[in-house]
Amino acid sequence: MSDNGAMQALLAAFNDPEHARRYSDGPQRFVPAITDLHRMTAILLAERAPKDARVLVLGAGGGLELRVFATAQPSWTFVGVDPAGAMLSEARRALGQDAARVMFCEGYIDDAPEGPFDAATCLLTLHFLATEERRRTLAELRRRLKPGAPFVAAHSSFPQSGDARLLWLSRYGAFARASGADSAQVEKMIATLDAHLPMLAPEQDEAILRDAGFSDITMFYAAFTWRGWIAYA
Repeated sequence: MSDNGAMQALLAAFNDPEHARRYSDGPQRFVPAITDLHRMTAILLAERAPKDARVLVLGAGGGLELRVFATAQPSWTFVGVDPAGAMLSEARRALGQDAARVMFCEGYIDDAPEGPFDAATCLLTLHFLATEERRRTLAELRRRLKPGAPFVAAHSSFPQSGDARLLWLSRYGAFARASGADSAQVEKMIATLDAHLPMLAPEQDEAILRDAGFSDITMFYAAFTWRGWIAYA
């Protein structure tokens, strides 16, 4: 299977309703302090976003971060964008009554409203995109933000040179197993990530944020193979 074919197969799983229903189990086991990451993101956005902020959430399927944001900020409204309809359906279910505060948009950044938005996030998503598409997506996202609006990105980002890549992937796997993930599932995931995911080093990710027009870029989250940044339009 080609890299593109393998990636399409990986992404297709998100459109499986059963996979979408079980999605929340994955981040809890594979992403250290995922709930804290969502809380920190809400805090960072609230530093500059107004009380009635309209927030763009790119990669909103599953609704995990939307649920935290909606609880923390009862007057915010959201546009949640995701290419997987099944994941958006799960987000609606997870949000309950708060789903009324979200405009759900099935698609990619080009399908999102023009804005301008008061804030934006893109969590656990950009590592699926190759370098140029990542840069283009971020530039399109920034174009939809008000000047100075906060943006939080967090995704897989770790050293890629020499033996460092495999060392960090092994640590990723060790954390998942320690968190209760099935060993066979972990090994399959590591092999898929290593072979097909276009992961970058943190300094490369920061450079792409700058190229896309963001400024005052600061890393606030680092947990094994994961990094998170706050930046401003």
